[in-house]
Amino acid sequence: MKTLFILSWRNIWRKPARSGVLLAAITVGLWAGVVTVGIINGMMQQRVSYLIESEITHVQVHNPEFLSEGFARLYLSDHDSISETLAADPRVAAFASRTITDGMIQSPVKTSGVRIRGVQPDRERETTTFHENLTDGEYLDSAMRNAVLIGEKLAADHHIQLGDRVVLTFENTRNELVSGLFNVAGLFRSASVNYDEAHVFVRADDLIRLMGVGPIYHEIAVLLHEEGDAAAVAASLSGSFPEAKVRTWREISPELTMIVELGGVTMVLITAIIMIALAFGILNTMLMALFERMREIGMLLSIGMNRIRVFGMLMLESALLTLTGVATGVALALLTLRYYSERGMNLEVFADGAAQLGWDYHIYPVVTASDFGVIMAVVVVITMLASAYPAFKGVRVNPMEVT
Repeated sequence: MKTLFILSWRNIWRKPARSGVLLAAITVGLWAGVVTVGIINGMMQQRVSYLIESEITHVQVHNPEFLSEGFARLYLSDHDSISETLAADPRVAAFASRTITDGMIQSPVKTSGVRIRGVQPDRERETTTFHENLTDGEYLDSAMRNAVLIGEKLAADHHIQLGDRVVLTFENTRNELVSGLFNVAGLFRSASVNYDEAHVFVRADDLIRLMGVGPIYHEIAVLLHEEGDAAAVAASLSGSFPEAKVRTWREISPELTMIVELGGVTMVLITAIIMIALAFGILNTMLMALFERMREIGMLLSIGMNRIRVFGMLMLESALLTLTGVATGVALALLTLRYYSERGMNLEVFADGAAQLGWDYHIYPVVTASDFGVIMAVVVVITMLASAYPAFKGVRVNPMEVT
């Protein structure tokens, strides 16, 4: 076996240019596969983390009818009891109550439909990172009376600036239209332009004062210490408060569930596509090498080397080249990922399109050890399969015809 190994290694470098090209192809193919998977994983994880941390959290509690009807009168009747239960649960990191209604925002320029979200500033800061989206002005914990936060895109459409006043119109708990004058305290920009155009934020107390006699809360957002506890916490709350609708983030946003479930499939598909394209180049190179070595193979068969050992020698040559390429590709990919995981990959050229879809254009690639294992396995399997046909063809050579 040692002799076969030495012979195979020497055979590889008898033609350094040809072997170098094949080695480079494997290296670049694996590097491209790892980096591509890292970018996609990074985009998916950032999207999931952003939505959970900035808005939907791990668990949400609603009045079941509010989810389908959306009327202001359909608030949580057990709000205080649910809050006490959450406060006593060690699995809960923080929670915030929200008053939500659909309405209109009116400026001197135009009127637009928006979703008005009344939040508790202190609790919302502890529960979500939405306050980090503020780009100008002050958050809702400012001293400004009837403060409102609006998205930059909505402000541009209405020609609104900080300090301007807008009128918010919505239904109260008696299904009557009410209006309130609000002062623009700050502007925000989230990852989604569509979200920025359709949402405004006010203090829950200001909204409740116009809506009816409090407490009027339509949603409780719950942030957990561990995401894995979401289902158990939801089940526990559902059992204690059967009249409330308790959902985990997977139920709230099927889009995020699909992203998580398709992540692994996407990784395998992308790697396979890259490597299948590479396999044709490997097959072509190996066939060319075989035709050049017909006399050599015929001579080996003539002096008594059996066909199994010849086949093993040819496959061993492919394996050595593949493993060398994999090692080089992994090293190059690790350096690339280390660089971009710290600095991020700025895809600002796609910023407008990404914003329309709610994706961030500044990506931090992520590749786990299991991802590396799958990618390397795909590379090795496809490369060896591409090399098997030339090796099989080589052992079928008739020594009398080529020597």
